[in-house]
Amino acid sequence: MKWLQLSVSTPQEFVEPLSQIFYRYGHGGVAVEQAGSYNPDEGETLSPDQWVTVTTYLPINDSTNERRNQIDVGVRLVAHVSPIEGLQEREVEEQEWQDAWKVHFDVLHITNRIVIAPSWKEYSPRPHEAVVTLDPGMAFGTGHHPTTKMCLEQLDELVKPGMDVIDVGCGSGILSIAAARLGARHVFGIEIDSVAVNVAKQNIRDNGLEHTIRPVHGSLPHPDVRADAYDIAVANISAKIIIEISGELVRATKSGGKIVASGILAENKDGPIEALTAAGATLESTLVDGDWVTLVCRLP
Repeated sequence: MKWLQLSVSTPQEFVEPLSQIFYRYGHGGVAVEQAGSYNPDEGETLSPDQWVTVTTYLPINDSTNERRNQIDVGVRLVAHVSPIEGLQEREVEEQEWQDAWKVHFDVLHITNRIVIAPSWKEYSPRPHEAVVTLDPGMAFGTGHHPTTKMCLEQLDELVKPGMDVIDVGCGSGILSIAAARLGARHVFGIEIDSVAVNVAKQNIRDNGLEHTIRPVHGSLPHPDVRADAYDIAVANISAKIIIEISGELVRATKSGGKIVASGILAENKDGPIEALTAAGATLESTLVDGDWVTLVCRLP
């Protein structure tokens, strides 16, 4: 497979809106790069006069032109209020695409316990750490995006040894593996993208968790997802899909269990809240990171 690399250089004040556009229509996440070792994961900030490059990739297929045009429209809108450069495009081979992400993926400490470690880098964990060894390949989920980070933080708080967890839209398997590392007895991962399922399976094998995590290709409803079967349901997808599957999420979760719903832009949070509460869940907390929201619900 070939990929289309899309990038734009912009003043820092437009990084957030451009990143949202690139994330929404791109594939696998967004890289934000600044010459001079700028590292937002370490709390570093840019000086006002520094520009950054925002990059994403599109698989070259039937949807490429539509996705590319949506990103281009967003870049042009920003260009009306700032002298940013136009959208830069370059075709890359699959291996180059995979290697490109590795430049931006370092060991990431999400909480005091959860650590995301790239499979190609050595990391010596401390005794208390739950380490997720990861190669995201062509699947979304490295821990850097606010939605993934908030889900990981909630899993750290909610997962107790012996619990059963369902991970809807499991992507690279990052949340499933974290739940297993935190003591979950069984994790059922479900993903609509067949390529991502294969990535998740490899990551699960690399972590030695084949007997704890079962990743499958599909979506909800699914014949293997029983009612009242899971202590925790986590869904890091989108507001639209969470609305569509809210009844299935509630159905799959045990009485007194928790639902963690993420991938939601703040402006779209009302729909998922209404759908989940209408299905029988009670909103317990709304977590916010920038323009992204994660909902934590409880079943009676």
